[in-house]
Amino acid sequence: MRRHLLTLAVLLATVSLAAPASRGQVPAKRVPTVDDLLSLKTVGGARISPDGRWVAYTVSETNFKSDAFVSQLWLAETSTGRRFQLTRGEKSSGNPRWSPDGAWLAFTSDRAGDKNQIFLISPEGGEAVQLTKHETSVSGYDWSPDGRWIAYAATEPPPGALKDRKEQFADFEVVRREYNHVHLWTFAVAEAREAQVVGKQRTKNKEFSVSSFSWSPDSSRIAFGATLNPDLIQGATADVYVLNLADDSAKKIVSQPGQDDDPHFSPDGRQIVFSTVMGREPYFAVNSRLAVVPAEGGTPRSLTDAFDENAGFVEWNASGLYFSGLQKTAAHLFRLDPATGRVARVTSPDNLMAGGVTFARDGKLISFTAPSPSTLTEIYVTEPDRFAPRRLTEMSEQLKPFVLGTREVVSWKSQDGAEIEGVLVKPADFDPSRKYPLLCVIHGGPTGVDRPTAVDTRYYPSDIWAARGALVLKVNYRGSAGYGEKFRTLNVRNLGVGDAWDVLSGVDSLVARGWVDPSRVACMGWSQGGYISAFLTASSDRFRAISVGAGISDWATYYYNTDITPFTINYLGKDPIADPDIYKKTSPIAYVASAKTPTLIQHGEFDRRVPIANAYQLRQALEDRRVPVEMIVYKGFGHGITKPRAMRAVMTHNLVWFNHYLWNDPLPALADLPLPKKEEKKDEKKDGEKTGSN
Repeated sequence: MRRHLLTLAVLLATVSLAAPASRGQVPAKRVPTVDDLLSLKTVGGARISPDGRWVAYTVSETNFKSDAFVSQLWLAETSTGRRFQLTRGEKSSGNPRWSPDGAWLAFTSDRAGDKNQIFLISPEGGEAVQLTKHETSVSGYDWSPDGRWIAYAATEPPPGALKDRKEQFADFEVVRREYNHVHLWTFAVAEAREAQVVGKQRTKNKEFSVSSFSWSPDSSRIAFGATLNPDLIQGATADVYVLNLADDSAKKIVSQPGQDDDPHFSPDGRQIVFSTVMGREPYFAVNSRLAVVPAEGGTPRSLTDAFDENAGFVEWNASGLYFSGLQKTAAHLFRLDPATGRVARVTSPDNLMAGGVTFARDGKLISFTAPSPSTLTEIYVTEPDRFAPRRLTEMSEQLKPFVLGTREVVSWKSQDGAEIEGVLVKPADFDPSRKYPLLCVIHGGPTGVDRPTAVDTRYYPSDIWAARGALVLKVNYRGSAGYGEKFRTLNVRNLGVGDAWDVLSGVDSLVARGWVDPSRVACMGWSQGGYISAFLTASSDRFRAISVGAGISDWATYYYNTDITPFTINYLGKDPIADPDIYKKTSPIAYVASAKTPTLIQHGEFDRRVPIANAYQLRQALEDRRVPVEMIVYKGFGHGITKPRAMRAVMTHNLVWFNHYLWNDPLPALADLPLPKKEEKKDEKKDGEKTGSN
């Protein structure tokens, strides 16, 4: 134990803060610590005001004391860039929405209890007023165009009979027989400003559960998407309805196989645009299109067939219908002419990673967020017709003290000839004549995508490894979003197998360049990335060490226990009894007899997406074969690790694991991680003060 403690002290020294510089000296840049990475403040949720004067947004920061990532509302003036914080407190405030006249800003928060409610605040500041007092949390809301009403979605409160049953029989659930349906309520804003309200429930029956909604231009109707019930397995039952507020009648206007959701009215209220797979099944890996249908119902007409990626609705105004879409690792805004189907890209340059676009009322100014290989996500404004963004925030100033790796997109040919891309993180002092250790990081999804953004702040501390002298390759394996429908379907009935080709060929390509020491290669990933890592630990001997985060080890185990069983059928075709061969071909457990790679397994205790049985199964199979294996269960978490202290543990466990196997550092007992210094509380106070000056 004493040797472990000594090792941990050395580890702390290697990732701790550098000594402060003498007065008058410019501090030398230093390697960020795990806590530095976790403590970087981030922006999101940006929404431009109707008159284009302001952009409301959130700043999220880490509070280790309360063990929470806390978000607060900020405002930036578009003409001057002046910024100030609008909300404060220990509880988060988010999801800002401007009133149509721009006089008020609504937001959601659980500051008055443990359930999200809607609040109202003036952009000039002052106290926020709570508007709703619903028994369950508000899950989404929006202003009516006339500014008089707000509609919101929430689950129905449990009926009295259910409360009585719990009192008499304790708590139980009949699986896939009992649901809390999501429905719509509306309330008058003027009334709610005087006293908190629940409002009028507009949809009530158990025939559907609301998933999305939007108002008609004249505030008389609400279009909404709904599934058969709120169970995730019902995604394919999503259809589009129109609610008439005069009598609360709901009419289904789109009913096709597969998902039809996210409806929005045209500017004249005569048509509805919605997201759809146009009846194609299986639908998980195919393109999601935009289609229009008359507001009274009729035959849907697909608009984006020629756009080979998912099209996400943004805005429909006099200039056209705007949507967002990926193009490899970039993300852009596009303008569509609904009459002709002609699509034009609005944003530039080619490698821009734009997101969260919102429009001012006249359509002449937009706000959006974007990161870059050298900057954090920042907020920008521009005219869409003359795209020349101006930055409103300065979040990237936080990166100045740190030595970070550089990011670039690289490509290679996989085993079957498929063109694969990835993001390569290099040390700041990269020397092409040297051979470096290589760590492969694999994203989830599988329809996620890794982008060349400035810094990695969750699960895997890439920049700490880069600073130590390593390359990090983030692989956009087959099935990743951004590369078109054909590429996204390449791992259908080929999960794991084709994905492994893509990772291994990426390693080979860097070895061939002379940059990588082939004896010092490692691999890691979470969710689908954890599954691919498990597949590689069982089927390959190319890696010195692997980390499996929330990964699948056996598709049959997964299928029978997950909360999204249709996912498996979409990719593998049939259930394990009907087609055992495809489950054997794609499951890591089928290859584990030849496993040799030391493996770290990380999993949330209450994971329903990838149930923890997968982790125990892989751990025992490796142990039975005397393969070095460690498994860590993060208590109280589901599929994702969502609190700072546990994320600190996840990152530190990965750090010490790979530092041992790639650099021969002594491996500490994973139960005995280094404790943060007591001065941390003072640092948190200073961070809070800095937020107020951003």
